[in-house]
Amino acid sequence: MMSIPRKILVAITARPSYSRIRSTLQALNQQEDVELHCLCSGSALSDRHGRVADLIREDGFHVAAEGETLVPGNDPGRMAETTAQTILFTTRHLEIARPDWVITIADRYETLGTAVATSYLGIPLIHVQGGEITGNIDERVRHAVTKLSDIHLVANAQAAARLMRMGEHPDSIYVTGCPSIDLAREACQISLDDLALALVGQEGLDHFNLEGEFIMVLQHADTTEHESSYRHMMMTLQVVSASGLPFVVFNPNSDAGSEATSRAVTDFRRDHPLAPMGMIANLEGRLFLRLLRQARCLIGNSSVGIRECAFLGTPVVNLGDRQNGRERASNVRDSPWKPQAMAQALTYQLQQSYAGSQIYGSGHSGELMADIVAHLALPRKKRFHDPA
Repeated sequence: MMSIPRKILVAITARPSYSRIRSTLQALNQQEDVELHCLCSGSALSDRHGRVADLIREDGFHVAAEGETLVPGNDPGRMAETTAQTILFTTRHLEIARPDWVITIADRYETLGTAVATSYLGIPLIHVQGGEITGNIDERVRHAVTKLSDIHLVANAQAAARLMRMGEHPDSIYVTGCPSIDLAREACQISLDDLALALVGQEGLDHFNLEGEFIMVLQHADTTEHESSYRHMMMTLQVVSASGLPFVVFNPNSDAGSEATSRAVTDFRRDHPLAPMGMIANLEGRLFLRLLRQARCLIGNSSVGIRECAFLGTPVVNLGDRQNGRERASNVRDSPWKPQAMAQALTYQLQQSYAGSQIYGSGHSGELMADIVAHLALPRKKRFHDPA
């Protein structure tokens, strides 16, 4: 008698979410008794943010449904509305699909929508990358999703310990490493010629010298101080430009304040037409990480500076409070939003080199996560676990 495949639904709401879970999806696709579905919504369907749903299909994964849940706008209220739309879309799909498990990734605001819908429908929920600490609204979302989840796949022992202090049962917590490190490991195999070819057509990068020194800028709006987004981005660009090195600026995510961040980049480009500046709207995850490995330094406030750059050994200047509390390797130097401090940190990091660190994993997390998910027993009724 043939066994019934276990139906696993993975909610993907943004480009970084897919990069983090891609290796796990690949490994799940190789499991004989797993039927894998992807549910795409939010900025995963936004042309401005790379429309990663198309890439998911190109990579051979089944997209079961798409939901246009991203509410246009650039303030916290629109983030709340997008979360509400995500609840509606996810509920409608889950009522029909009835998967055995749902996987939600990390801590973007849409993740909370997935968790609420899944929990109310009584479907077991697996949360990836819980138990971490940061300095913005994601902190609240992450811990809220933890309490709505049945199983936790965490990056390191520190995250696991925090979940146990939050009342999660030790049997529900698995330390797997971060699957985004798997992508970083793959990226190291890409040749410079292939990378250069991929950059053709990106603004200011057709003849970019990848073998020379350059700086990468990846800066998002901080949802706790989104009104300062324009000023913060302009400050960063001025500091980087003063270094005299070429630099590459990436588009920010869709958080509140992102439009002001993008406007600062456009205005700086207009006012400094001779600056050695390239701009990238979207780049496939492995190519992005290969470029990051080649860079002399990354400056900004993205978690990629904490996670993937640790593995790659890329020097990082981490700005502001957005990543406060995350475990970090020696390659990260923090700076407040003060031009002099930022310039000093950048000057220091441009003179450093670092060995790669496995603080967030060795690059094989996807296989481990897939094996766990494929063989999980259905969870017991969730209760607060008090070890005392």
